[in-house]
Amino acid sequence: MLTSILLRQMTRIGLLSDTHIPVDAKLLPGQIKEIFRDVDLILHAGDIYETSVLDELEYMAPVLAAEGDDDGYDITSDRRVKKKHTLTVDGVNISISHSEPGLGPWSVFPDSKENLEEASFKYNNMADIMVFGHSHRPKVQNRGNFLFVNPGSPTFPYYMHRLGTVALLTVSSGEVEVRIVQLQ
Repeated sequence: MLTSILLRQMTRIGLLSDTHIPVDAKLLPGQIKEIFRDVDLILHAGDIYETSVLDELEYMAPVLAAEGDDDGYDITSDRRVKKKHTLTVDGVNISISHSEPGLGPWSVFPDSKENLEEASFKYNNMADIMVFGHSHRPKVQNRGNFLFVNPGSPTFPYYMHRLGTVALLTVSSGEVEVRIVQLQ
């Protein structure tokens, strides 16, 4: 299902994943409120664990979330959560899921032509940007005609010696900018 989002001339989207609350942290880091202060939409790429996380984020902006591999029934039955969301923002098609066979969890950034073709097929050639989670590794990478974005985790980072990460995605006149934000 493709959802069209018609917002303002420049659309800012907050991206996060793998919050694992309350297992790996009791609350979202307070800094997220400041980082996501002016966003128009928040996309959570799964492993949420509790709906209270989505509720808190929804005070900042509307929320869509992907079902994570560790999310239970309370999460998967929430109206904001689907296995995959596909939406269009200013002519840019964005898909979000936790991980997909052939694209993850351990090969989230495919190198082979076959994996790129599989990604294109899975998303019905509708995605320009694919937002994933699962690995907790923040990364922004162009592959073929796709931009892959993993915002990392704000609460359980892959690189344990650092604080977590989120990402900001800006779409303006069909142009895209993605920035990984390291929490302080």
